[in-house]
Amino acid sequence: MEPHIEAAVAAFRLGNPVCLFDAENREGETDLLFPGQSAVAQTMRQLRFDCGGLLFLAIGHEVGEAFQLPYLQDLHTDARLTADHPVLSHLQTDDLQYDTRSAFTLSLNHRDTFTGITDRDRALTTRRFAELYAELKPEDDPLAALGKEFRTPGHIPVCRESEGGLKTRQGHTELAVGLARLAGMTPVVIGAEMLQPDGDLALGVDDARVWAEQRSIPFLTGAELISALGL
Repeated sequence: MEPHIEAAVAAFRLGNPVCLFDAENREGETDLLFPGQSAVAQTMRQLRFDCGGLLFLAIGHEVGEAFQLPYLQDLHTDARLTADHPVLSHLQTDDLQYDTRSAFTLSLNHRDTFTGITDRDRALTTRRFAELYAELKPEDDPLAALGKEFRTPGHIPVCRESEGGLKTRQGHTELAVGLARLAGMTPVVIGAEMLQPDGDLALGVDDARVWAEQRSIPFLTGAELISALGL
């Protein structure tokens, strides 16, 4: 494993951030990522102040399966729902420029949060979701466990890895989960996209690399991560 990849794995295992760039021929974005199980209020503050994009929780396919979390795109195209809510037929996601399918599933708040939007609230939602999945035992009812602690809608948008992971889709969701797997951690990752200061465009990859170097934050590309995973 290359030294800078080893550094990224070591940082992630300590709960520290890693910058991950997908590819120029995809979204062309760098995400700042933290392991979900390590999320604290400061994690959310750093994502807010240093990124500018949407805070999202990337989860592995197996996590989505355990909790039976549906893709929103499937819900929004369900014939029964579109019949009851015709507006859904007019809002279908059929024109993504970077992919053919959205990774978004339900949004969540922990039941112990107030509004759910504060740094403390979002950290609690993130951390407890990761912990809950890790704590599941074979005899547990995952849906009951999830419903006991969480509600939807909430202030943590969740993105679910595609089945097959990086072999079938190489989006930021799959890359984030892939980083967690490379580090041997729970496949639940909190992150946000890095934007230019004016917010009009994604932060360029060269600028993102310099930003990371100035702060001693490991920087990886999607191609490097995929190679390290042996895919």
